[in-house]
Amino acid sequence: MPSLWQFATADGTPRNSLKVAFVVGTILTLINQGDVIMAGEMPSIAKAGLTFVVPYLVATYGAVMAKRAGWRASQKSAVLK
Repeated sequence: MPSLWQFATADGTPRNSLKVAFVVGTILTLINQGDVIMAGEMPSIAKAGLTFVVPYLVATYGAVMAKRAGWRASQKSAVLK
């Protein structure tokens, strides 16, 4: 079985996860830090950073689990043939 790292770094997973993180992170930053930004202040870099990192990790986790399940299913069907 390919490693979790191989699943996480192959087939465009990082690029797709970055897209999700950009969209979701931007929306969440505006929701959570919008008042601070509108006041002309700088939001917490740590909070803003985590607001983008968490969706990246969630999207990557989902992709890895789906690829892993697909790999296992393909192995089972290969055995049944």
